[in-house]
Amino acid sequence: MDTAIFNTLTNQLINALKDSLPNISTDGWETLVVDKLTFQQRTLAKQKNLTALDQLDLAALLRVVDQNWYELSQHLNLDKSARNWLKEAQTIRNRWAHAPAGGLDKETQYRDLDTIERLLQAFGANQVSLNALRDAKKTLLNELNEGKSTIPQAQPKIVDSGTLFKTGDIVRLKAQPAKTGAVISFSPNQPENRYTVFHDGSTATYYESQLELAEAPEQRKQISPDDLHAAMTALQLRHPSTSHLYSLRASRINFVPYQFRPVLKLIQSDRPRLLIADEVGVGKTIEAGLILKELQARSEIKSVLIICPKALVAERKWLNEMKRFDERFEQLDSKSLQYCIEETRLDGVWPQKYGRSIIPYSLFGEEMLMGKQQGRKKQLGLLDLDPPPAFDLVIVDEAHAVRNTDTWAHRVVSYFCQNAEAVLLLSATPIQLGSKDLYTLLHLLRPDVITSRQDFNQMAEPNPDINKAIEAARGAKPEWKQLAKNALDDACLSSWGLGVLANDPKFWSVYDVLNSDDESPETRLKLIRQLEELYTFSSFINRTRRRDIGNFTIRKPETVTVEFTPEQAALHTNLIELIARMLAHRHGHQNLKFMLSMLRRQVASCVFGLAPFLESMLHRHLTQLESSELDEDINPDEISATITEFRSDVDSLIRQAQAISGPDPKLDAFLKIIRDKQKLANNKLLVFSSFRHTLAYLIKNLKDEPTRFGLVHGDIPDDERRDLRNRFSLPKQDAKAIDVLLSSEVGCEGLDYQFCDGMMNYDLPWNPMRVEQRIGRIDRYGQKSETVVIYNFITPGTIEADIYERCLLRIGVFQQSLGGSEEILGKLTSEIREIAENFELSVEEREQRLQQIADNEIRVIQEQAKLEEDQAKLFGLSQPKRDEDMVKQAESFWLTSAMLANLIKRYLTALGVTNIPASFGTKDTTTLQLGQEIRNKVFEDFKKHNFTGETAQSWSRWLKGDSPYLELTFNQESAEERRDLPFITPAHPLAQQAAHSVEPATPLECNFIIYSTTLPIGQHPYAIYRWQKLGLKEDFTFQPICACPELVSQMLTLLEAAEPLEEQGKSFNQDNEQALERFHYTIWLDTRAAHIEQVQQHTRSRLDSLKTTHTARIAVLEEQRDLNPSENIKRMRTSQMASANRDYHQQVERLEQATKRADILAEAVAFGVLVVEKAH
Repeated sequence: MDTAIFNTLTNQLINALKDSLPNISTDGWETLVVDKLTFQQRTLAKQKNLTALDQLDLAALLRVVDQNWYELSQHLNLDKSARNWLKEAQTIRNRWAHAPAGGLDKETQYRDLDTIERLLQAFGANQVSLNALRDAKKTLLNELNEGKSTIPQAQPKIVDSGTLFKTGDIVRLKAQPAKTGAVISFSPNQPENRYTVFHDGSTATYYESQLELAEAPEQRKQISPDDLHAAMTALQLRHPSTSHLYSLRASRINFVPYQFRPVLKLIQSDRPRLLIADEVGVGKTIEAGLILKELQARSEIKSVLIICPKALVAERKWLNEMKRFDERFEQLDSKSLQYCIEETRLDGVWPQKYGRSIIPYSLFGEEMLMGKQQGRKKQLGLLDLDPPPAFDLVIVDEAHAVRNTDTWAHRVVSYFCQNAEAVLLLSATPIQLGSKDLYTLLHLLRPDVITSRQDFNQMAEPNPDINKAIEAARGAKPEWKQLAKNALDDACLSSWGLGVLANDPKFWSVYDVLNSDDESPETRLKLIRQLEELYTFSSFINRTRRRDIGNFTIRKPETVTVEFTPEQAALHTNLIELIARMLAHRHGHQNLKFMLSMLRRQVASCVFGLAPFLESMLHRHLTQLESSELDEDINPDEISATITEFRSDVDSLIRQAQAISGPDPKLDAFLKIIRDKQKLANNKLLVFSSFRHTLAYLIKNLKDEPTRFGLVHGDIPDDERRDLRNRFSLPKQDAKAIDVLLSSEVGCEGLDYQFCDGMMNYDLPWNPMRVEQRIGRIDRYGQKSETVVIYNFITPGTIEADIYERCLLRIGVFQQSLGGSEEILGKLTSEIREIAENFELSVEEREQRLQQIADNEIRVIQEQAKLEEDQAKLFGLSQPKRDEDMVKQAESFWLTSAMLANLIKRYLTALGVTNIPASFGTKDTTTLQLGQEIRNKVFEDFKKHNFTGETAQSWSRWLKGDSPYLELTFNQESAEERRDLPFITPAHPLAQQAAHSVEPATPLECNFIIYSTTLPIGQHPYAIYRWQKLGLKEDFTFQPICACPELVSQMLTLLEAAEPLEEQGKSFNQDNEQALERFHYTIWLDTRAAHIEQVQQHTRSRLDSLKTTHTARIAVLEEQRDLNPSENIKRMRTSQMASANRDYHQQVERLEQATKRADILAEAVAFGVLVVEKAH
């Protein structure tokens, strides 16, 4: 199409708008033009300071007319049909902007000209312009009538006299019949002609005697619906889609929909890196296993590294959990890890034997990274490896363990993550926006995006405004759309909002919805979800909250109030007075405030623990690990020095504490609960205290009881901890069982106790999320009891009692999970601590301040929860239903167990198997019987593929073995129950081999019949194409084509229940195929144009962001290198810079290639006739 025609349309729209807009509004430029543009167009207009209509391009003008249609149609007297032509013109503009290299076909050009002519007429174009357009239409019509077409025609083959093959012939190598190609030229030679053949993406020259004509493709054969099903399954397995999950029902676990949320988020993200920050008990380990399963189904995963605390290695937790996913891992010690480093230096790759490894943080010291000198020989470190080991997947469990960036453990973890393809960080630690911990974890995950704390803060700036937009949409007031737009405008005022958010196509999409007239509840609900995706850290974090997925069980809190005895109360009073004198001496010393608060908390926890606690501080015996169990890292030496200055007062207090010998009401209440619990069928009780000396006191007094007990804290050896946990899980009747387990927070970290339904807080943390993490050890997925009991010990007159009654009880932490209020809870915790550590406040002032907290932050938490609950009721929607809908949309019929069995049947039948059971794939288990000859064939096929992992090894062993029998299952429940059964999933070698074998090379023909009372009766020619979308991510979809739109939308679903068409005479012919191809071409053309536009938009946005962040990242690393005197640190920073540069150039190249290769490759899968008959 001549660009003059687009110019004509542009000028006509400008004239119409100039004439009409002043009559609609006096402030027409801002309200009717700029405000109506897409966000991208609006941003461009402001950046270029555009002030007139003739400065806008055609796309912007069409947008302005469309958004002001009602007013313009009144002024220009436009009818409804003109609106349709306008909508078509927007599509035409897009189509021509991304036309194929060969141009558009004449038919499409003619239709587009006809639409533009009608639109120009509606807007009153002059006769000269219309005549020029009609002349162009006439020329096209003549060419069409003469049979001319811009669609490339097959060129006549050049017949070369005296040669065996002609240019264009498809030939194959006699020595390698599978290698075929086209003759593109020949050279006459004596004694033998030579031919240049194009195959495998390049050209090669052969003598005539080396070649033979390839067999002509078979005439399209008719197949049954079951055969077509097998072909569709093979294609789905061979070409994974980002919209479908391959890990669904493919692991030996209970099927829980919400656990697939992070799987989808990872495969749809721009880079496979994710922080799974789910609350305690939700199942982060299972989610990591599902992600591994999903990645394995999509591409070969040769190496996986799991990094976790030493306790979880000793518990063999990851080792056992991964068996549920048919994965076998090796746990490395220092010797085997050093072996891996030596082998990597020699071979350049991590040794295959340890391709799936589990390593504890405890091995990550300076020597592991930097190496060390041993006499004349150097023990290699990780930084000595060139190239560095590149794992396909790195999983970092309890990732908050490396939140301190100055530790060697953090540096080693960072090293592995920087060189990995995919990374998962797992942490249930509260996500508090603005916290140092969150920045550290996200910087570890995506240093290419979050380069510094300043960048992190800038990224966080738009989030409060995005949250206001969400609240406006949820509130649904009459002006909610304007409120949401105002909030988004504010979000874009920040540096990150202006530079990144404003260029995000998802942001433009949201803005378009807000500018539309659609205010339906469904649209508003969808908009809320879209707004949630705009959170600047949304693509990096998956946060599943307990309240989102429903309660696992009912929490039943019981307050156990125990008064001080008179002598205990006197000790408490004297301690408070001493603390006040110390603080007056060292006014404003924050570390001292915290430590003295710990003394006060120790007394509230157990008065008999105060004396040994004070002695530990005096003699510097308070370890760093012990202090970390008290909520914070402190410097024991610094505290001891201060306490020493008050030595006589402290000694006096110690003597007073040691002299207390009367009854202990709190201990009595503790023992009564234990004795009562032992009378129940489930007699397990988990007891928490933040203080080692309290735990020691309880252990001492339990020794006279018949109760079997154990103790875990940070210093308990791993083997002993594993043994205690296992004994605690044993039933009451077992002689080795433990009835009561006492624990600190660190002692229980990462361990699950869902077999226990009773828990005791002998003392309570001030941080609500610490309380939640304690409860989450028993209230978690897998808890069998309907109710879990939580005993909370409180002593009136203490700060702990005030915090408990005025804050913890009111926010409902003991009734339900508080996930989702992390930002508020973070502020709440800081305010509680500030009040608790202010020893200048009177009791009345302290109570008043705590009440203010309750009236502010706690009310916000309660209102937020109620608002979300009301929204769920309004739409009849809860998070579990959303998760079920998500899974339903991600599920593919072609990947179900029935379809896998159907595919494998055809593969084995083609190999000569005749005894496949009729129940194959339908019963819980099936026994496959393959003779030696067939197994040899399958094994030869197996060797063509590069399968790795435990499942592949097991399959290989059976194929090479002597037994012809193999009991297997396609059923998830059976696989979970019997871990020894081979479980056939999309990733299993048998399914993959079948997919390679059955995948169709040429289009198939399948005629089928369905019965319906709603669909149009008759014969309907149809086609199914496979579309391969190339761009930032490669995607694959099936595209049905049919003249009946109603059937197109349901075609794939109808095919699922199709029956073979037995009648003769209802066949598919060439006219049908050509008509369907024309229909397909039109759809493909428009979709392709939209796809290319989207890829280019995303690529531009990502490149701009990447270039900015990389420059900042290198600057930060250079500064850290230059300012640090340590040679080892300088060396590490240099390595990090090299890794950052390598990563940057790889990403830039990938993005630039994505723009160049953006396309949709279309290939026909099947043609046929669908017959619809009326159902009886």
